[in-house]
Amino acid sequence: MEMRIALIAGASGVIGGACAKALGEKGYALALQYHDHPERAQALVKTLPEDTPVLLCHADITRENDVTALFKAIEQRMGRVDLLVNCAGVALPQKVLVDVSEAEMDLVYAVNVKGALLLTKGAIPHMLKKEGGAIVHISSMWGLTGGACEAVYSASKGALNGFVKAMAKELAPSHIRVNAVAPGLVPSPMNASLNEEDLIVFQEETPLGKLITPEQVADAVCYLAEAEMVTGQILSVDGGIVI
Repeated sequence: MEMRIALIAGASGVIGGACAKALGEKGYALALQYHDHPERAQALVKTLPEDTPVLLCHADITRENDVTALFKAIEQRMGRVDLLVNCAGVALPQKVLVDVSEAEMDLVYAVNVKGALLLTKGAIPHMLKKEGGAIVHISSMWGLTGGACEAVYSASKGALNGFVKAMAKELAPSHIRVNAVAPGLVPSPMNASLNEEDLIVFQEETPLGKLITPEQVADAVCYLAEAEMVTGQILSVDGGIVI
């Protein structure tokens, strides 16, 4: 049986790392994209199952030439991608919209929206040649409900959710499924501006009474990767905040 190949974008982050471990345990060969933190990506490789084929790839997902080169390198070294898991994302420190600069807006949209579009565009030819595939983007609960002092991030994830639904309709005739996972608060460097008191308050406001772990998000990604009749869905993994 041919080994399935997964590209994980943003593999140097905590959710990307958890997805890599979960998919490695399921027997996927892994292409791990990173941008700013090669040391984290290299450390991740050491935690994967020993027999997992791994290719580390540096790329800027906001540049189409980089994304094109990324998929070309994967095809040459491993084969065509069966699964794209896009965990790449950026968030700003919490602040009101009038304090957000245009440069900050551009950065958030470049990574969270344009990057998602370019990665999806790059994956489609691989999956068309394989007559099927799956794409899973990491969204956010704020893309569903909006968050005060998170307006730009919320807008970017709302745009991502709309994109997921549009591409699910566009690609379904080609047997390519497109979904997203919308996590609640996952403690990570992205949320470094939150102190311990903030985390406690958020936990208390979560109906199930716990913060979300990267492994729980990865479990949802694995489900969507292999759920043959699920497409166009934004799966909330948030402890019941969005109901």
